[in-house]
Amino acid sequence: MSNRTLALHASQSPNARIIKIGESAWHLEIPANTKRGYRLAQLDDHGALRRRYFPWKHPLTMSLKARVSTDELPGTWGFGLWNDPFSFLLASNKVVPRFPTLPDAAWFFHASPQNYLSFRDDLPASGFLSATFSSKRVPAALLALASPALALTVIPGAAQVVRRLLRRVIQQDTALIHTNATEWHAYMLEWEPDLVRFSLDGVEILQTYIIPNAPLSLVIWVDNQYAALPPAGRLKYGTLPNPEPAWLEIRDFELLDHT
Repeated sequence: MSNRTLALHASQSPNARIIKIGESAWHLEIPANTKRGYRLAQLDDHGALRRRYFPWKHPLTMSLKARVSTDELPGTWGFGLWNDPFSFLLASNKVVPRFPTLPDAAWFFHASPQNYLSFRDDLPASGFLSATFSSKRVPAALLALASPALALTVIPGAAQVVRRLLRRVIQQDTALIHTNATEWHAYMLEWEPDLVRFSLDGVEILQTYIIPNAPLSLVIWVDNQYAALPPAGRLKYGTLPNPEPAWLEIRDFELLDHT
């Protein structure tokens, strides 16, 4: 078992702040703004890596303490493991060919009410969530051919068809977390070969057999973005005003590799 040294990469929009406030402790903050421009403060350990070189595989345990400025932050915030599915990355002035892919993740994720982030109608789609996503391996070229189908989601009613198609290739499990996130709480994620377990203050809140595909990277973030693909209606996405600064604080962070 080892607690490997993290090589963290910071991504932040203008006037956002990422401050190291102690050993294994950080303050991530986006500035107050009544306009909708994208605002982000993020730490990750994938940087310019291609997905196949992301650093984390099971079995591992992530533990930390966290709090946020308010329970009603507009946008999303959270911490956990993911495959950074939707990015094109610029590094060293060259495009790294990290094409969009389907999501794999295990994380604690808060989504404000404007979000609808479940492909299943029987799972919560916003709020403070413990969640996993596990996707079938689909070649990037095939995804590119299928991507025009997303354009249908702007047509009311067509989202139902797209959601059914996505459920065939993306599995997920999600549970609501009932707590005051503005107070310090202890969070733990255990990623085993056959299950993922989430705990809050030492109490298990979700155990799921929907396991993300390795390798994954660490991500800790706060932003003002939203996305919604509801059962009825159409796809919506964008950014939200945050009249007050929005921040997330992390301390006592550990990521233990059990291999």
